[in-house]
Amino acid sequence: MTIKAVTPRVVAPPARLGMGVSVYPSATAMVWPGEGHTHEAVAVPGVRLAPGDVLAQVELATVCGSDIHTVLGHRQAPAPLVLGHEQVGRVIALGRGGAKTTDGHRVELGERVVWSVAVPCGRCARCRRGLPQRCSNLQKYGHERMRRGWELSGGFATHAHILDGTPLVRVPEDIPAVVLAPASCATATVAAAVEAAEAIVPLDGALVLIAGAGMMGLTAAAMATDAGARVVVSDPIPQRREAALAFGAVGVADPSPGADHATSLPTVLAKAGGRGAAPVAALELSGNPAAVRTLLDGLDIGGVLVLVGSVSPGPDLAVAPEQLVRRLLTIRGVHNYAPRHLEQAVRFLASAWQRYPFAEQVGETFPLAEVDRALASAAYPRVAVRP
Repeated sequence: MTIKAVTPRVVAPPARLGMGVSVYPSATAMVWPGEGHTHEAVAVPGVRLAPGDVLAQVELATVCGSDIHTVLGHRQAPAPLVLGHEQVGRVIALGRGGAKTTDGHRVELGERVVWSVAVPCGRCARCRRGLPQRCSNLQKYGHERMRRGWELSGGFATHAHILDGTPLVRVPEDIPAVVLAPASCATATVAAAVEAAEAIVPLDGALVLIAGAGMMGLTAAAMATDAGARVVVSDPIPQRREAALAFGAVGVADPSPGADHATSLPTVLAKAGGRGAAPVAALELSGNPAAVRTLLDGLDIGGVLVLVGSVSPGPDLAVAPEQLVRRLLTIRGVHNYAPRHLEQAVRFLASAWQRYPFAEQVGETFPLAEVDRALASAAYPRVAVRP
């Protein structure tokens, strides 16, 4: 599928209906009809932009693990659905009154941007409490049923209809799209997790244990290293452990029951922090229940466990209140992220993408029409879809 650069044509309807924008050739969305079905290409010749809305031409989208879990039936999602929520694009049209980025900059046509996975209402009690990522009226790109008026609601499309209230961040022109696209999910979520840990214990000089060396785990290793931490990463896959070393980890461990003594977690932690060393912060990014138990049991006095990967139903975690009290432990959960975390993600990538091999983690790029092949590819932390 080859998409030509286009100039949108603005149609002037009654003000109460918003601003109509027609695109030629028509915008195309790859629509997932439901479990057991392949994607279908749907033409979207025009959109109606409400005040504050933005129309962006998608430069590149990356496939998140949750996209794969959806098509495999491991998580429930409404269909038909335009998947994809990690992407970078360029602004080609604005609704009446324009839009602003999170830092107050008025968005201009042609600017390169990333946008949040979540659209908060800004009015409910949770938004007012500073939890827009868990807004009572939350809408999420790549997660909502395709509907009339918001057909371009996910990243697996030539264009994205960005709703008013969506946190938008400008991105530099010199950073590769494969580096920037994950900012909207993986990188920003890790920024929220690192902030949650740092709110309890300073990371500078601390021993930090990370479970999982997928895209989020690698990003967390680099962020925590930049914060001054000594990072140990635990993952059962040798190639992922090797990648973690390139992202700043001082040690990597194999959590498998039969792991060689030299790669066992106690051995690696002792080598990284000294005899009897225990992490003061642990980030669980794998979603493995056994990893949650291991991290909690291994924390030092006053330590903090940040749970990120446990987004699907699983076994209960037995926690003895006496242990929480005597060991002064903190357990925190992170789901989605606030607008400031997307800003932090972009700043981090701008400073770190040449020091850490982020671009190499996107192993293959597929044409938009081959999104099903992209979703079936599991050989890399990320694969990409390019319109």
